[in-house]
This record gives sequence, C-alpha cells and structure tokens, in this order.
Amino acid sequence: MLREFLDSSASGGLVLMGAAALALIVANSPLASIYFNTLTAYVGPLSVSHWINDALMALFFLLVGLEIKREMLDGQLSTWNRRILPGVAALGGMVVPALIFLFFNASDPATARGWAIPSATDIAFALGVLSLLGNRVPTSLKVFLTALAIIDDLGAVVIIALFYSGELSVPYLILAAVALLTLKNMNGAGVTKLWPYLFVGAILWFVVLRSGVHATIAGVLLALTIPLKPSPARPDDMAQSPLHRLEHGLHGWVTFLVIPVFGFANAGVSFVGLSPAMLTDHLTLGVALGLLLGKLIGVFGTAMLVVKMDWADMPAGASTAQLLGISLLCGIGFTMSLFIGLLAFANDPILQEEVKIGILCGSLAAGLLGYVVLRAAQREDIK
Repeated sequence: MLREFLDSSASGGLVLMGAAALALIVANSPLASIYFNTLTAYVGPLSVSHWINDALMALFFLLVGLEIKREMLDGQLSTWNRRILPGVAALGGMVVPALIFLFFNASDPATARGWAIPSATDIAFALGVLSLLGNRVPTSLKVFLTALAIIDDLGAVVIIALFYSGELSVPYLILAAVALLTLKNMNGAGVTKLWPYLFVGAILWFVVLRSGVHATIAGVLLALTIPLKPSPARPDDMAQSPLHRLEHGLHGWVTFLVIPVFGFANAGVSFVGLSPAMLTDHLTLGVALGLLLGKLIGVFGTAMLVVKMDWADMPAGASTAQLLGISLLCGIGFTMSLFIGLLAFANDPILQEEVKIGILCGSLAAGLLGYVVLRAAQREDIK
C-alpha cells in the first residue's frame, strides 16, 4: 500500500506540475478571457470555481482523512516512536513559516489573516520532484516526507476548521452533528458496505456547506467514521476493509483528476499589469519566504534537534545533507497553500493574485534547491 501510494503520488505530482504550468500559459494567452470567465460562470447555485473548491476538493479532503486515520491506526504513525520525528518536524514546519509570514504582515490586518498559507506541504508535488531523482533518495526519507505531510495536512484541516470558516448557522450545525452521529452509529453497528456511508456523507457535505464551516471539512469527518476493520466475511484480509477499499478507489481519481483540475483552476495568474511592487509586496514576500526559509528552518531544525537529543533516530540510510534536501522540498506548498489563500482572501482578487505569485515563487525555489541539494548529497555519498 505504501509503495503504491508513493508511486502514484509521485506520478500525480508530475501531472500537477503540468496542470499548473498549463494554467499559467492559458492565463497569459488569447484564451485568458475564456479561462477566467468559465471559472466565474455559475452552474446551478455555485460558480465553476466554487464547485471545484468546495465540492470536488471535498474528495481530496476525504482521501486525506482516510490516509490520516489509516496511518494513525495501522501505518507509519501507529506508534509514538514512529510519530516523534515527523510529528515534531511537521510542527516546526507549520510554526516557523507562520512566524516568518507574520514578520512581514503582522502590521497589516488586511494580510495578516493569511498567516497559515505557507504552513502546508504539497506531498504530491514533493514526491513528484523526488521521482525525478530515481533511487538516489532512500525509501526511509520518502516515508518520513509522507508521514510529515500527513501530519501537516491534519494541522491544515484543524486550522481551516478553526480560523477560516464563515458565519456559523446553528440549525445546520445541528443537522451536521446528527449526520455525523448517524455515521458513527453505523460504524459501531458493524456496517461494512460503503454506499450507506457515502449517502449520509453527501448529506453531511450539504449541511456543512450551509453551516458556515468550510464544506471540505465534511470529507475529513466522513473519513474518520469509515471502518478500518475488515468485513466479517474476510476477517483476516485488511485490504478488504471499507477504509482500504474506499482509499484505493479514490486515490487515482483524486491524484490524477481532482488535484490537477484544482491546480489548473487556481494556478492561473495573469502577468498583465504585474509590477515589481507586487513581487516585493509584504504579502508576496511573507508567503514565498515562509515556504522557502520557514519550512527549511522549521523542518530541518526541529528534526535535527530531535535526533541530537536522542528522542528519535535519523531515517535509515539518510545523511544530514539529504535531510536538508527533503526539508527544502517541504517548502513546496502548492495545493493546500492555494486552498488556504483562497479562503483567507475570498473577497479580494488582488490579494489572491499576490498569494499565488508568492506560492509559485516560493514553491519553485524550494523545489529546485531541494532537487539540487539531494543530487549533490547523493554524489557525496557515492564518493
């Protein structure tokens, strides 16, 4: 399962890179007006952009929730010894970028709201860069990066729920609680068929959408209720548990459709009217340097501290230079960073553009430097 995840996520990262590049090309071509008008066009009650960000991305968050639950109960994060190194590194990789962002933006209440934007790592993008290095990077470091990104995603989900929700509707929150309780009782009653969970989950998504809490949180809540235990008919086959079956069924769709569509819809930045002032604006700098320097200092610094304190071991077969390279790759914050940026500045297209520029610049620099460091570290190891 882990090897399948790493391989498919790496391939998906390459597809995501292509989707982001295509969005930039289209947004600066004669097709730009069609691109932007299509995203703002309404289909039923929501615009195309909202269908992608609120509905389609709920499937991404459902998959994130399934991966978090599986790893916590039956995977790389199932024991405290396995959680310490990626857990502390993930915490450092969330706190330090936020502090760097606030260093540039704390004095401006209009932009300070985006403090969480550089705190997230894009696992698909990072693994896509790693795939370009072949077997030069130890599998232990890929596992470390995956575990860190999963904990990172959990932190991002909590941040979105607490800090980026709208005005709350008590009646819809009550309905959401009823739907969640129904799902929990289904789990407790031993229901192993997936369709009842998905049916109630669709209702949960609708009421969460109307409640003021961001609709994608419904995906995570649904995931936490999906049983990990195998069906009674095949009690020894964990691969046939409802959670594993749903995760396996979703992975390809999310990796190769949902995330690339989201990337294509949100990475398009028009360079028309782009000025040097936007590149050096405190919001752009806070996002870019938060990703590049914040992740490097936060992840690498805390990981090395934990290793030096003998609280955890260095990933097997990995050198300090390779851990440095992985820490740089953690600065690729594309998908979740874009998502948080859209929530933070939902009503300000100009600030959204600056966020996108900061994410693209910071992620590109982090990816390139991480790649170079990992290649150089490998050559040193061979010598």
